[in-house]
Amino acid sequence: MPKKSSTPRTPRFYPADDLPPRKVSKANKMTKLRASLTPGTVVILLAGRFRGKRVVFLKQLPSGLLLVSGPFKVNGVPVKRVSQSYVIATSLKVNVDPSVAKDIDDAYFKKEASAGGDESNEDKFFEEKKAQKVVSEKRKTDQAAVDGALMKAIGSVEMMKEYLAAPFTLSKKDKPHNMVF
Repeated sequence: MPKKSSTPRTPRFYPADDLPPRKVSKANKMTKLRASLTPGTVVILLAGRFRGKRVVFLKQLPSGLLLVSGPFKVNGVPVKRVSQSYVIATSLKVNVDPSVAKDIDDAYFKKEASAGGDESNEDKFFEEKKAQKVVSEKRKTDQAAVDGALMKAIGSVEMMKEYLAAPFTLSKKDKPHNMVF
């Protein structure tokens, strides 16, 4: 049996020293919107807290996410952002004025900085009681404005309010691949 040498084995390849490191830069392109999604389309949410709810698509945000609303008065879904991969577009449409959500963009949904300060202190962290999240007045007024416009459009379509309020579910014998939404 051959004796193992104590010297380390030399690598097969050496890194190239004369080449500059590669810079990978991504251009932030807005996601292409599906053809079935137009403002006013009723969509079904597939994931998250409001999965199974039917909501109205308002517009696409610069980040590529969709801006949707329940309306809140009908099914409890507020104005929120959703990825288009988590929605199913239905064939129903609601006549929505595009200027309803003109001032809502991605910056609107940024979280406010917490005034906690030193979070490394465990004692303070565990002694603090969790404060309930308070919805700002701006969000309430924006939600009321969007709901008002949507309720006017929904009221003009027969049974649309009841349709939006009903959750989407599948039973055992349903075949989603054969369904037409």
